[in-house]
Amino acid sequence: MTIAFPKPDEAVLARRREIVEGLGRLVASEALIVTEDERRAFETDGLTSYRRMPLAVVLPSTTEEVAAIMRFCHDHGVKVVPRGAGTSLCGGAIPQEDAIVLGVAKMNRVLDVSFENRTARVQSGITNLGISQAVSYEGFFYAPDPSSQLACTIAGNIAMNSGGAHCLKYGVTTNNLLGVTIVLLDGTVVEIGGEHLDAPGYDLLGLICGSEGQLGVVTEAVVRILRAAEGARPALFGFSTVEDAGACTAAIIGAGIIPVALEYMDKPAIQICEAFAHAGYPLDVEAMLIVEVEGSDAEIDGMLRRIVAIAEPFRPKTMKVSQSEAESAAIWKGRKSAFGATGRIADYICMDGTIPTGQLPYVLKRIDEIVKSYGLGVANVFHAGDGNLHPLVMFNTNVPGEMEKAEKAGEDILKLCVEVGGCLTGEHGVGIEKRDLMTYQFNATDLEQQMRVRGVFDPGWLLNPAKVFPLEGRLAA
Repeated sequence: MTIAFPKPDEAVLARRREIVEGLGRLVASEALIVTEDERRAFETDGLTSYRRMPLAVVLPSTTEEVAAIMRFCHDHGVKVVPRGAGTSLCGGAIPQEDAIVLGVAKMNRVLDVSFENRTARVQSGITNLGISQAVSYEGFFYAPDPSSQLACTIAGNIAMNSGGAHCLKYGVTTNNLLGVTIVLLDGTVVEIGGEHLDAPGYDLLGLICGSEGQLGVVTEAVVRILRAAEGARPALFGFSTVEDAGACTAAIIGAGIIPVALEYMDKPAIQICEAFAHAGYPLDVEAMLIVEVEGSDAEIDGMLRRIVAIAEPFRPKTMKVSQSEAESAAIWKGRKSAFGATGRIADYICMDGTIPTGQLPYVLKRIDEIVKSYGLGVANVFHAGDGNLHPLVMFNTNVPGEMEKAEKAGEDILKLCVEVGGCLTGEHGVGIEKRDLMTYQFNATDLEQQMRVRGVFDPGWLLNPAKVFPLEGRLAA
């Protein structure tokens, strides 16, 4: 399987010099990237198997500059691929030859903080961790914490409705987003939501969050900031079988307990991460859960006692509760390093499907069978508490045909997620990776209605056009 891109518009390519000159009148020279060597840094994102050289790259610093760029591209029929930090694992920020990349990385300031209202207004190029660092002096933090939180931007988080390990308790981006400033394709600047907890009228904010840069470019966001808990403590549970670990996860959630995080790692993932992070993970188990609870010392102790009691019928071989901040940091370093640590030993594709938690034991068994049927390996590490799976299908790109096998295995895994009542994506988005599977989850009427909504904002398919919807069967511009 090779993912297709639309054929570049030769008329636009022929006007490249004119387009670049026009963009040069809108931003400072250092904000416009036109040489081939410099553009190459933007030809791909976290899905590095695919890449395209953009027409040009523009890095504005203000909402006004973004509006001017969008207006210019609208008037001249130039496609726009919005980009945050380029950490997308589904190819959401991969450009096209006849499109410019509009990056918001320079727009990275905190504009206002209201601890009384528990909100922060930020530019969309700021990182998740950057927000938490900006408000930590008053004991506050921003909850969504993807593994890429050191690098990923709020713009990308909003585009994909990103989550993270601690979103089991605090919710994903949409649960922590109160408002946006968004620039539409014709340059119109729109304010949606704000510091209030709910907005009047239709839920346009819910429409924007998760729209993958196809409705406009978000330049500012109002996010919810939370008071940090008094304390937090993770615990490790190691199991003899993946089925026991999956069943234990379902039992914890079924008991009405919502830990701040509930993460799953199988034996290959444990071994890979322990070799990298030296976190003290048990190497004699087939699967492991990281369960973190928070509150006062008494609340933490009481919650952990309940969780241990729930886990005992599933015969854990290892039960270890962190006894210090250093141990807690090591436990999370191993989990947060999973993707990078796996990259040290193999090429891989990181999948992102979501399933009902009660289906975990069956789905984990089927994932192993699916990947083995292609002669490949898999490391499972994911947000078990909310059923957001991240199987890492490993392959060797130097062996002809192995990448195609890995993509086919990933496709089968995502189909499995849909079959058991889940969906194609939890937090990575559709991008190009899952685009051609949309027909497996949605029928033609569903997709047509979604495209009609998209068409209200971008009837000419100029905004991130290669993504989300299958190239065949699109509504005409």
